[in-house]
Amino acid sequence: MRRAVRSGHPCNQATYVTAWQFTPLLLALCSCPSLMRKKTWREKLADSKDLSKVVPLRGKAALKWGKGTLAIPAPLEVDALMRSVPIRRVITIDLMRSSIARRHSATVGCPLTTGIFAWLAAHAAEEAAAEGKKRITPYWRTLKSGGELNPKYPGGIKAQKVRLEAEGHKVTQKGKRYVVADYEKVLFHPSS
Repeated sequence: MRRAVRSGHPCNQATYVTAWQFTPLLLALCSCPSLMRKKTWREKLADSKDLSKVVPLRGKAALKWGKGTLAIPAPLEVDALMRSVPIRRVITIDLMRSSIARRHSATVGCPLTTGIFAWLAAHAAEEAAAEGKKRITPYWRTLKSGGELNPKYPGGIKAQKVRLEAEGHKVTQKGKRYVVADYEKVLFHPSS
């Protein structure tokens, strides 16, 4: 079976191939490196996707939080909040959400995007560190609710634990979870 293959990219031209040749040919057809290159973590962090914005609470969100509005932050806004946490202090995703809601005059900050963008900022920071940058986002100071360490950060719980202990925090294990002991005493409260 022969069929014409044409991708939407201008550097590709129609070529007749058999079905078993189709997949490898698609990979080889485009000599355009921008289509083949994966975005870096810092490029993903800088992509605002038309955020931040405030939307009305609807559906399940309205049932959970009541009437009001939901602030959806931009990735760099979450990164800036994480950068503002001083040494020997910590912040939780919940505190970040409250700060984002206040900043946008909304009822609540989005838990999903705030968590995703914190994870993205952590990976972007590690990427920068791997390239020799000294001043990176101190993502290890951002905890999950209840002072819990985040296993999805680069290096997992072990790496976050080492960094927090180097700053003088005591990390304890509660069941399967790891938490910063007495984290409430060292919580950083953003000004807005």
